[in-house]
Amino acid sequence: MTRRRPLVLVLCAIGLLALGGFAWQANRGAGSPAAVATPAAPAAVDVEAAAVATRSMPDDVSAVGTLVSNESVILRPEVAGRIARIHFREGMPVARGTVLVELDAALQSAELQQANAALQLAEADHRRAEDLFARKFVSQSARDEAASRLEVARAGRALAQARFERTRIRAPFDGVLGIRRVSVGDYIKEGEVLVNIEDIDTLKVDFRLPETYLQRIRPAQVLEVSSDALPGERFSARVDAIDPLVDAQGRAVVMRARLPNAEGRLRPGMFARVRLILQERPAVPVLPEEALVPAPGDTQYVYRVRDGVARRVEVKTGARREAVVEVVDGVAVGDLVVTAGHLKLRDGAPVRVVPPVAAAAAVAD
Repeated sequence: MTRRRPLVLVLCAIGLLALGGFAWQANRGAGSPAAVATPAAPAAVDVEAAAVATRSMPDDVSAVGTLVSNESVILRPEVAGRIARIHFREGMPVARGTVLVELDAALQSAELQQANAALQLAEADHRRAEDLFARKFVSQSARDEAASRLEVARAGRALAQARFERTRIRAPFDGVLGIRRVSVGDYIKEGEVLVNIEDIDTLKVDFRLPETYLQRIRPAQVLEVSSDALPGERFSARVDAIDPLVDAQGRAVVMRARLPNAEGRLRPGMFARVRLILQERPAVPVLPEEALVPAPGDTQYVYRVRDGVARRVEVKTGARREAVVEVVDGVAVGDLVVTAGHLKLRDGAPVRVVPPVAAAAAVAD
């Protein structure tokens, strides 16, 4: 046992030396530059992007209104009588002064003939009295009486003519006739409805705005009018008048605009959507709506791309219209912002801007 002990000690020492050399070689290899592992750079994310641009975006306010005829009248007779003739077809355009309805005017016609005859006699008597007075055969009083009878005859004829004209109902202005309510042979009383006539070459647009806009509205402002009956179409009009009286019930200002309607596509009584231009703004910075990313606290941000890197930037927005948003603060005109691919982005991530088709394919993969 005593002789084996030195041998065991020698073997232990040799083992310790071997382990130490092994550790030294390992440490030497770990410290060499070739053995240091370099972390791999993150791959660039494929995104779509668009530049902040400018466009016209007027300051406006929307309202609802009603289309009204430029002129609208329901024709009614001033005297009672039987309808003798109707000279129009329903829905046809007519010119001002056109006779539309004739009442039986036998009595009025006879009175007019009598008045004409009396006037002719008074004119003849007046001529004779003037001739006799010039030759000193009659007095001044006889001459004056003849002149007076002439004036009475003229007045009588004018009265008979007026009574006769009341049996002729004429168009008061150029317009389009509606649906008639009477037929030939009907006996009508004074004020009975015959037919309506509408001037629709120009229409009026009546609408209301809250009184808070009172200081920003004025005549001649431009507005756009649209109707559900003609989807996608816009018609231009101008403010014609502002009612000086504010509606006490709704606290609203009543306004009226004029709308050209030469083609007759719009009709009175239609519902209208109105967009009043309060202020023209020809160059407003805008970006696509899809570029905005909502954040807690009613804030929004975008990813701005510069030198291949996406940076998160908080933005303040204004008006929205037709899939674009006004940019008040945060980015400038010409800045490139991400419009698709936000879910894979982090602040400072490298990106590669690709066309929309390529980006869609990358997302699908």
